Amino acid sequence: MSLGALLTAIVTPFDDKLAVDEQALVDLMHHLAAHGSDGFVVCGTTGEAPTLLSEEHLRVVELACRHRPPGTVIVAGTGSNNTRHSALMTERATDLGADAILSVTPYYNKPNRRGLVAHYRAIGAATDKPVILYNIPSRVVLDLPNELLAELAQIEHIDYVKQSNNDNLALIDGLGLYTGNDETFARTLDLGGCGGISVASHLVGDQMRRMVDEPEHRAEIDASLREIYRVLFLDSNPILVKAALNLLGHRVGGLRLPLVEADPADVTVVRAALEHLNLLNGVPA
Repeated sequence: MSLGALLTAIVTPFDDKLAVDEQALVDLMHHLAAHGSDGFVVCGTTGEAPTLLSEEHLRVVELACRHRPPGTVIVAGTGSNNTRHSALMTERATDLGADAILSVTPYYNKPNRRGLVAHYRAIGAATDKPVILYNIPSRVVLDLPNELLAELAQIEHIDYVKQSNNDNLALIDGLGLYTGNDETFARTLDLGGCGGISVASHLVGDQMRRMVDEPEHRAEIDASLREIYRVLFLDSNPILVKAALNLLGHRVGGLRLPLVEADPADVTVVRAALEHLNLLNGVPA
């Protein structure tokens, strides 16, 4: 199945008491779908999955599946460093209606190659939906080299990779390629990859959609977005994308510890980047 070219790794909105704001999540999905997103990765890093209780996590997946905008796909993040828990969450997310699964490399306990293969065999066996491997060594310490990705591609239901190691960005036999870094979205499309799982599409989805639909203008559009790509990662994600969304009037709230509110100096930089792209026109200061 096609999952689309532009998938937004959607934030999880919180209310004033840091409970999940369900209506705000639904509203944000519909806004993003109207501005270029083909679907959403829920309960990923950007969605603050590490701070969601299991019942909250599954409720967000259920809510997204039930209220998805027409024609969009829902990818559920279910990965952890506990294979049994990851497989259980994968089963539950599948039952709730997720179209695909995002499964991050197990972190902290540092499995060897045989352990990684066994882990992903268990994840693949827990669903009949496509599984997207998530390679992000900057967060999990381990890197999945491309020759290991090619081996993992032989496992049933392991169909895609979200590649967040720019040095490894390449097409792999048996895996559809998504970039996890906005700055390589254009490069991934040029390579013939599927597209990107994006943070910046919360803010500049229309422009990123044009990069898919208008390849002749892709390089120019990409160059114009480089600054917003950069400033969103001046601090740990999703601190600054939430700050940007709140500046734009979207009700996404704060962050759960151990993440804290954005530094005021960084918010100033984010505001300047939004102003440069004329995104704050008509938004009260």
